[in-house]
Amino acid sequence: MSHSRFRPCIDLHNGQVKQIVGGTLSESSPSTLQTNFVATQPPSYYAELYRKHNLEGGHVIKLGPGNDEAAKNALGSWPGGLQIGGGINEKNAKEWIDAGASKVIVTSYLFPDAKFSLEKLKAVSEVVGRDKLVVDVSCRKKENTWIVAMNKWQTLTDMVVNQASLDLLSEYCSEFLVHAADVEGLCQGIDEELVSSLGKWVKIPTTYAGGAKSIEDLELVNRLSNGRVDLTYGSALDIFGGTLVKFEELVVKSNFI
Repeated sequence: MSHSRFRPCIDLHNGQVKQIVGGTLSESSPSTLQTNFVATQPPSYYAELYRKHNLEGGHVIKLGPGNDEAAKNALGSWPGGLQIGGGINEKNAKEWIDAGASKVIVTSYLFPDAKFSLEKLKAVSEVVGRDKLVVDVSCRKKENTWIVAMNKWQTLTDMVVNQASLDLLSEYCSEFLVHAADVEGLCQGIDEELVSSLGKWVKIPTTYAGGAKSIEDLELVNRLSNGRVDLTYGSALDIFGGTLVKFEELVVKSNFI
């Protein structure tokens, strides 16, 4: 039986590894950005750390422009070990696979004018292959549903996250990444309802990110999703300046849950 695992991340902003509060990143008003952590080490430091512990399937996310060099620094330290997202489209996706990414992650590209385009999904899937494509269905809660959010989680699209939409997307991708943007970076707990729903809906590997605040959250996600959803920790981790979760203990926990 499958069980939930810890999936690491490297979030890049202006060429540096950072941990930010999910809904505060905006190009139109940069002053709203709330940062929990800015690394002194280069991205390669984190990539090498993840490689050492064989933490496959982690994601490198480029939050805005000016991060290509930093992303290549990470990918070059573990070719084939990390996924890449942020500004990916059918024109550059292959370049990032060639640069060492195991898979490419797409979101905003699939939603021109915030409307889902099946044509664009098919196009990028054709370029890299379904097995190399991850769709980021990061979302925000609106009333009793979750709506896919794009443009650094600032813009709501026309797609509701549910069984039907995930089934459609999974025909063209091999994995989902789901940031719960409302709780991302707050270290106030995961969105249990979303994790539980994903556990019922998903048929391909899925990673949830947002709000993880204790080592026990990995077991919680395992229970809520019946082991179908993996968990990313960010701001709570000691390697990102957090005080709530020790990286080394989490690695051990992930292996023996």
